Amino acid sequence: MWCSKCSIETNDDICPLCGADTIEDLPVEVYWCEHCRTPIIQTPSQVDKGTCPICQRKAKYMTVDLRPVFPEERLLVELLLQKEPHEFSEKSVWASNNRYYVDGVSIAISNSLYQNVDAERIVDLLEQNKCNNTYEYFDKHMATFVMANRDRLNFLIDEAHSFIQDAAHKFPEERIVVSFSGGKDSTVTADLASKALSNPSLVHIFGDTTLEFPSTIEYAHRFRDTHPEAIFQIAKNDEQNFYDVCDDIGPPARMMRWCCSMFKTGPITRVINSLYRSQQILTFYGIRKSESVSRSKYNRIEDSADAVKIQQQTVASPIFFWKDIDIWLYILAEDVDFNDAYRLGYDRVGCWCCPNNNQRAQFLSRIYMPEQSKRWHDFLIDFAKKIGKPDPEIYVDTGKWKARQGGNGLISANDVKIKFTNCTAEEHAKIYRLVRPFDDELVGLFVPFGRVAPELGKKLLREVIVLDHRTNIPILSFQPFNQDGYDYAVKVKTMNVADHDDLQRMVGYQIRKFNACRKCLKCESICRAGAITINNFGYYIDPQKCVHCKNCMTAKYLDGGCMMDKYLRTK
Repeated sequence: MWCSKCSIETNDDICPLCGADTIEDLPVEVYWCEHCRTPIIQTPSQVDKGTCPICQRKAKYMTVDLRPVFPEERLLVELLLQKEPHEFSEKSVWASNNRYYVDGVSIAISNSLYQNVDAERIVDLLEQNKCNNTYEYFDKHMATFVMANRDRLNFLIDEAHSFIQDAAHKFPEERIVVSFSGGKDSTVTADLASKALSNPSLVHIFGDTTLEFPSTIEYAHRFRDTHPEAIFQIAKNDEQNFYDVCDDIGPPARMMRWCCSMFKTGPITRVINSLYRSQQILTFYGIRKSESVSRSKYNRIEDSADAVKIQQQTVASPIFFWKDIDIWLYILAEDVDFNDAYRLGYDRVGCWCCPNNNQRAQFLSRIYMPEQSKRWHDFLIDFAKKIGKPDPEIYVDTGKWKARQGGNGLISANDVKIKFTNCTAEEHAKIYRLVRPFDDELVGLFVPFGRVAPELGKKLLREVIVLDHRTNIPILSFQPFNQDGYDYAVKVKTMNVADHDDLQRMVGYQIRKFNACRKCLKCESICRAGAITINNFGYYIDPQKCVHCKNCMTAKYLDGGCMMDKYLRTK
């Protein structure tokens, strides 16, 4: 445990000096040994801090985290800096974001360089010089790095194995899953979990978002071949086309990443439901605290409905406190195969067009994925024109599209607006606008309220009654309706409840779902009972499975009752 106020390590949850709460995350610092030409991972409290464990010479503080620069990226850096090709080949090269360290000497590369450099010229130079590129010196430097940090590695492995074993003992082995993305973090997590549990047959679920790097797909195939005993499941949304959805509701932005639910979480939920039905499972994730502000707020073990994206799982993160340099220490020391995108210079390998990608990642895609990159850039320009941006190229090239919020300029934004009139003939009744005719899908959306009983309604009016699931008392009546100004409409009346407004609010949420659903699959992930199915046939709630928890229409879990409310809302 660590007290950030006193900067001391302790075994207690409360600091013995100041009485403040301590944290599990022990900070690390990276030092550089000029003699051994290698980084050294150390903690602030260790007695030999700043001393190289190999040569015992004094080392200098370098940074808080690092990653190795492989020869492929090293050559690219040389070309960007207008150095002679392979000028750094014998040197120990490391990086942290856009800052490179060549034998410990810092060199920064600005975002403007990545944005303005002639990508085609760089591609030509890479092709001309790649045949002479070598791993000879790189391998020697990495061997030294592993030797210098052996104690750190042993600590990480021992602690991770203990954590995995402790987390797993509450679950039978057949309900333990590894979430596998093809990135370095999930790769290390998979290796740790298999070894800690002495079980090479764990279920691995690979989320193929359809937006993966080509190298990620190649690595996933390679992983399957080299781990024949592992049960390898692929989660993929074959029903939606990314560009078609973007054209309808706009491209994902930093605060509006609908793609995660539609192409990742949702398909994974379906695989989990097919394998485990409603059973609670344990999933080992490669989540790390240092990756982002949002992930720093996670717990290392999480089963709270508020925090877990897929309600059916308890999430455990063995590498939660690891740094980038720890991940690479493990991969290099344990000789773990990994995604080749990291050799090219990518520091993350999620969706290649993610709005969270930085300028360097976008530049790398222009170099190594020119056709896909151009198609995406052209689409963004056309989209900017579509929503009325006066300078589309500037809007796209400066990354302003990533900050987009809501559905301004989109026709589809009208679908999320709940339009209604109060019924003048009946108390507690509202007439809601529909964007398409009243049908069985709309009727099915009222299952969470209770038992849907069309047989109790007035048949000539196509009235449907909903009975409260606890009392069996009618609480809702709804029927198709003709209303001036609406092409299609439904009249909904509430009854026998204390709070009519609250019930109508949730009714409005379901109306919004009916009007605006784009099959983002968020509702499937929220449903712990596995009652919700969303496909080309529509939105279906199984009345035999639904437990009437109403999570699918509670603002706490789904603001506005439909994720499209967030993505398409206008000012």
